Amino acid sequence: MNLDQYLPVLLFILVGVGVGVAPQAMGWMIALGTGNHRPDAAKNAPYECGFEAFEDARMKFDVRYYLVAILFILFDLEIAFLFPWAVALKEIGLVGFWAMMIFLAILVVGFIYEWKKGALDWE
Repeated sequence: MNLDQYLPVLLFILVGVGVGVAPQAMGWMIALGTGNHRPDAAKNAPYECGFEAFEDARMKFDVRYYLVAILFILFDLEIAFLFPWAVALKEIGLVGFWAMMIFLAILVVGFIYEWKKGALDWE
């Protein structure tokens, strides 16, 4: 196996890490260099839409909130798989068609299960 094929991937990873880390490092160096790092009580106070905090930030959410979020991710991924499948349908043929039908059937069964369990009923 020729390792030259992996050079573009390695460069891509290094550039990505550099783009993520360099601005943070520059901001940290500028903050230390100017000496403006003097936090007081007002700077360290949590900001919540201009109001004083009235509840604990670690309050519990209803489980249905998470179920709706999971359902959104599930059906968002379904759509993400449907577009390339529709574009390449002629090339993948009948096998690709039935593979996607099985995938969609599994998703529909999961959707019906969530519907019957009442996860979609918002009270």
